[in-house]
Amino acid sequence: MNDVRPQLDELLFSSVEGVSVESVEVTDTDVRVEARTTASRAACPGCGCWSSRIHGSYLRFPRDLPVVGKFVVVSLRVRRFVCAKASCLRKTFVEQVPGLTRRFGRRTERLRSTLVSVGLALAGRAGARMTDVFGAPVSRNTLLRLIASLPDPLVATPRVVGVDEYAQRRGRIYGTVLVDVETRRPVDLLPDREADTLAAWLAKRPGIEVVCRDRAPFFAEGATRGAPQALQVADRWHLWHNLGEAAEKCVYRHRGYLRPIPATADEPQEEAEPAALSPWPTGHRFAERTRAKHATIHALLAAGHSKRSVARQLGMGLNTILRFSRATTPEELFTGQWQSRATKLDTFKPYLDQRWQEGCTNAWKLWEEISEQGYPDGYSSVRDYVSRTLRGKPQPVGPWPPSARAVTRWILTHPDALLESDRLQLKAVLANCPELTTLVEHVRCFAHMVTHLQGAQLPEWIESAAATTDLPSLSRFAQHLERDLAAVIAGLTQPWNSGVVEGHVNRIKMLKRQMFGRAGFELLRKRVLLA
Repeated sequence: MNDVRPQLDELLFSSVEGVSVESVEVTDTDVRVEARTTASRAACPGCGCWSSRIHGSYLRFPRDLPVVGKFVVVSLRVRRFVCAKASCLRKTFVEQVPGLTRRFGRRTERLRSTLVSVGLALAGRAGARMTDVFGAPVSRNTLLRLIASLPDPLVATPRVVGVDEYAQRRGRIYGTVLVDVETRRPVDLLPDREADTLAAWLAKRPGIEVVCRDRAPFFAEGATRGAPQALQVADRWHLWHNLGEAAEKCVYRHRGYLRPIPATADEPQEEAEPAALSPWPTGHRFAERTRAKHATIHALLAAGHSKRSVARQLGMGLNTILRFSRATTPEELFTGQWQSRATKLDTFKPYLDQRWQEGCTNAWKLWEEISEQGYPDGYSSVRDYVSRTLRGKPQPVGPWPPSARAVTRWILTHPDALLESDRLQLKAVLANCPELTTLVEHVRCFAHMVTHLQGAQLPEWIESAAATTDLPSLSRFAQHLERDLAAVIAGLTQPWNSGVVEGHVNRIKMLKRQMFGRAGFELLRKRVLLA
């Protein structure tokens, strides 16, 4: 055993000084290591004075990392020293072994650090299942407590900071994430996205030189108040995304030009006379019953029966017989709730018919369009009109028109990257609509500024785009850029962007899904900053 003991010291306590292994006992379930401290003196945690006067000793049993699937328990004899300083409030204190024990600790430091790593990676329930696998089972609450007890990391003041929002509860509660753009590491998480909170955080760090952000007004105000010395840079991806949304609205506004113009026939066709339609279609149960009664009553009257006799034979009231006898045709009796009366949808039916002929067959989409035009009722009326009336109408013959989103994608794609089929379809669309040709010119000019960082050309582009009265969405986008002109010009000139911030926002979404149910802000902040 004396020959094995130095090897055990090297294996178990290679990075720990002042510990000597006395014996090792191996059973079927665990490994018990008896050890003792060998330091001649210890420092008082209260006053810091060193003492070599021993008051007594006792055993501690910290758990260590498992070995070959067996639990490892260290039976460590530690000593209690008498503080040498008479004025110290601590009369006695227990020595701690750096790298092995801590006050009130029931685990060794390497087991604790392993559990902390598991907790930061997997959080509570998933982390607890993982600890069962490698033989150091703990509860999910223990892992969460270990994470919560970790101190915040010491982070130097970043020179370039990226700011963006993340959702703690989507649509209701939002926070702010701040990232060092140069080191690509998160710096801090804020519990909200208010301008005052961001301004206070930035004011404590006067060394910040550049703030990368989107064009949200609360971030712009917070950066201006908290770091007036810093250069604000609007993110290029958000600018391009906002331009894409404006372009799609412009294309949708001119969606009537997406279908190719049909060739005109040499000889005009004679219009067919519209057939007189009954308010009730053939096969309707109420219509068929009314027609049968009308035929029976008129047949009995023609045979010489009196109206009272017909009423007795058919079991009907005299007034009903009189009403049927006065009607020459059954259609005269189609009155009341079963007649096609005027509805609120009648005003919008020509528009629905036109959109149906243009290729839009989605009832929900049609309802959204007429709702924007002032239709007050719900979706069910539009759905019934589409299913009963429009479904029977023939679709226009010819190629199916491209959607507004597809045309927008062609416009936003570099011409050299377009497929030949897409390029030909875009060319056909632009030939029918000069307004979309103007849109393409403005989009490609803006793309050139983004890719070549030529922000000095932005004021001229804004002036030109704002003058396009036939493209109101593009004009509004240009006017909105003027409100944050300095940051947008810097975004189209400086190499900085918020791409790394978007990556951390996506990572926060994953952490939230893992921690759902116990994911308070403090716990989420620890995992984001320390993992």
